[in-house]
Amino acid sequence: MPSPKSKQILRILFILASIGSLYFVPWTLVKAWILPLPDSVQEQLEEGVEQGFDGMIVYVDQGGKPPEFYAAGWHDREKKIPAYPEALFKIASISKLYVAVAVAKLVKDGQLSLDKTLAEYFPELDGRIENADKITLRMLVQHRSGIPDYSRTPNYWVDPPIANSDNLELVLDTPADFAPDKSYEYSNTNYLLIGELLDNALGYSHHRYIKEEILNPLGLNNTYSLVSDVDDLHEVMSGYYVGYDEDLKYNEFINAAGSMVATAEDVGVFLRALNDGSVFKEGEQQIYSDIYVYEHTGLLPGYQSIAKYHKDIDTVIIQFNNTTNFDGYDWSLAEIIYNRVLKIVKKNIEG
Repeated sequence: MPSPKSKQILRILFILASIGSLYFVPWTLVKAWILPLPDSVQEQLEEGVEQGFDGMIVYVDQGGKPPEFYAAGWHDREKKIPAYPEALFKIASISKLYVAVAVAKLVKDGQLSLDKTLAEYFPELDGRIENADKITLRMLVQHRSGIPDYSRTPNYWVDPPIANSDNLELVLDTPADFAPDKSYEYSNTNYLLIGELLDNALGYSHHRYIKEEILNPLGLNNTYSLVSDVDDLHEVMSGYYVGYDEDLKYNEFINAAGSMVATAEDVGVFLRALNDGSVFKEGEQQIYSDIYVYEHTGLLPGYQSIAKYHKDIDTVIIQFNNTTNFDGYDWSLAEIIYNRVLKIVKKNIEG
């Protein structure tokens, strides 16, 4: 975890970012958007590094063709290790896709009910989470519960709690953001609770269930539930926060909201299996389609990821970049680069 001095530096950075964003004119974003489109994905990634990312990885899987791998910048800036496409990466909220698949499977098996309430699953939370007697599992999966997001607690990322109980404590006895099923608000608390619910229903860790029922059948040997599961942390791409020198890959994040680590290829194989239905057994995909999405993005300090399947060209594109800050600039730049990568891929397909 960050040292006391590092925590103070982070607090200062958060304050400066808040002030600076009021006056920020995103000329770099404008330039990134209007530059002539490169001929290759590799050139586009190199432009992304020039525009501020320390390292980038892209995986492209066009149906019927061998997958393509690209990398630029640094895997580890301090040790001067170049980025490489086989690196492990903290995929953050892309993890929610795997958790939602697990929910669909257990609902089909009759171990869970989408219409059972939070209070029924966790009686101890009745009265401590507003509307616990009305919030269903379906609402948790779909981010329609109204439960506040613990990660939006002021200064949360300066020194985030590790234990699920400590994260949950941040939102207990606080007002709901809205009445159950009356609106949508993305909340990591929903998936923290789902992870706990899965563990209780299974009688063992949902991480083990995901490995046995999702990862192993797909041959995904380079996907891990937690950073601590990785034998050699040098294989994990370093993560950086602008203005903060320490490598963020050693920071642990353990709850089901976004704990997983994987290669771009493993994420791509999973995403194709999700979209073509091969990750499901009979009856499971219909349940999944009713409760969650088929693409996702991820964000943790030092790590951004985008995972999408483009049906019109039958192509999966995964993009990782390992540099973040909290003024929104980095995320906007990542999306611009992703859209340009997509244009290059389409252009090459069309010939």
